[in-house]
Amino acid sequence: AKTDGFGSGAEYIASITDGARRATLERVRAVIKNVAPDVKESISYQIPAYRYHGVLIYFGAWKNHWALYPLSSAIKEAFHRQLSGYKLTKGGVQFPWGTPFPQALVKQLIEKRIAENLAAERQRAEKKTKNNHSL
Repeated sequence: AKTDGFGSGAEYIASITDGARRATLERVRAVIKNVAPDVKESISYQIPAYRYHGVLIYFGAWKNHWALYPLSSAIKEAFHRQLSGYKLTKGGVQFPWGTPFPQALVKQLIEKRIAENLAAERQRAEKKTKNNHSL
């Protein structure tokens, strides 16, 4: 499935020529791997993608910002105050380059995504169990 030349988040980050921006993305990747040590890393939509009990989080570097995806509406609601200083898109949040790295916020967003994934997995399992018992 590799069509964009990057095999991993590390390769993607290594391609960023601006040292400060590269350092920011290295911090994002480190937080993800720290919060979810068993996370599977790949490249999807030409940006680093992480799976943990389903799609966990993506991040990407753009001209004026770096961004995290996906943010569910529940996450946007739960973190409304913390995210109010940033530009939100339909599926993510944009952090302007050169602003202080929001380490605690990034960590909390990932933790919330893990909780969402595990809850969705539990619901799917319960549905399956219910369906099997109704035979």
